[in-house]
Amino acid sequence: MLVVLAPRSPAGDDVPVGGAAHARADAEESDSRMESRLRVAGNAVQPLLLMFPLGLFMLAIIFDVATMAGAPRLLGTVAYWNIVAGLVGGAVAVGVISVDLVSAPSIRAARRCTVGILFDLGVLIAFAVIALIRLRTDYRATDSGLFLVEGLALAAAGISTWFGGRLGPPARER
Repeated sequence: MLVVLAPRSPAGDDVPVGGAAHARADAEESDSRMESRLRVAGNAVQPLLLMFPLGLFMLAIIFDVATMAGAPRLLGTVAYWNIVAGLVGGAVAVGVISVDLVSAPSIRAARRCTVGILFDLGVLIAFAVIALIRLRTDYRATDSGLFLVEGLALAAAGISTWFGGRLGPPARER
């Protein structure tokens, strides 16, 4: 596995000439966008690490639905361990995002990255509370109220991922 810290992109260094409104808007937008410096085999690591916890949290909800529908209680335990594994993966992802925060090309990009990290930490805290509450139940199962909180936390994770996707360069620049 090859991990490389890519050099900073000079995005935002070019000042638009001519005063066209769309050129200024493009320059401001490129100032707030940033490209991940941590790469494996030429691919950014951050999107890969963010999808792993999301998948685990989604599987936990699917297993909880099955458990509440009458499946064996073992699925409730598997859902709990999916949440725990998602928390570990989420913590690693936040660490990688922090590397990108340190190397932000501008203050505006650093501010947007900080907001993304705060969203991600909020989701991780919500799932950590869910895991701690489930720790005290039989078979690490959930009930309808806790399931609702899980669904809201997953929706917040989706919003956080959407916001984080806006931090990267647009598709036309990749």
